[in-house]
Amino acid sequence: MKGYDFNLAGVKLTLLPSGALWWPDEWLLCVSDLHLGKSERMARKGDAILPPYETRDTLHRLQTDIEASGARTVVCLGDSFDDLEASDNLPEVEAQWLNRLMAGRRWVWIEGNHDPGPIEFAGTHLAELLHPPLHFRHIARVGAAGEITGHFHPKARLHIKGRTVSRPCMLFDGDRVIMPSYGTYTGGLRSDHSVLSRLMRPEAIAVLLGDPPQPIPMPR
Repeated sequence: MKGYDFNLAGVKLTLLPSGALWWPDEWLLCVSDLHLGKSERMARKGDAILPPYETRDTLHRLQTDIEASGARTVVCLGDSFDDLEASDNLPEVEAQWLNRLMAGRRWVWIEGNHDPGPIEFAGTHLAELLHPPLHFRHIARVGAAGEITGHFHPKARLHIKGRTVSRPCMLFDGDRVIMPSYGTYTGGLRSDHSVLSRLMRPEAIAVLLGDPPQPIPMPR
């Protein structure tokens, strides 16, 4: 798979241009923070009205990555739905699309803070997944190692030719990976935020999403 190759806990991993993480030896594809149904949830709560296409866009990119990789296992790393009601309110066409993607492969739903509990979709529902030597959970823990996490939707702020731009990125060091959000309608936390600075080692790398992904020293 084309992307950015790196190692964590002795495991070869690849960050794909889409923001998905590929573990080739296990045929495992990991995505984080899909936030499916965000536009529906915002309309339901009386927030800003957004074009209701983000779920289809996210599922299209996920289907592309699954087909390109031939993934046998898919791990959704939490906040797969914008809230639990959003999973129930997913339009039938999109629910069927998701079920087709799940068919014939192991599918693991990790609980996030937006979707803390089992949903109606099939698959395995877990608070965390230990797949030695890696540990998949939604939110990073200080002192942990071999972690694959999400939650923060990290972004790197760059100064290019007199302009300031913000790019989604993956953060990693010798202890952990913090994945970018895979969902279409999601914001992010700048990598220089104190929370991320405390979690990541001084030598941490930020890998900017793109084709190909580009590694830089983590902006602090």
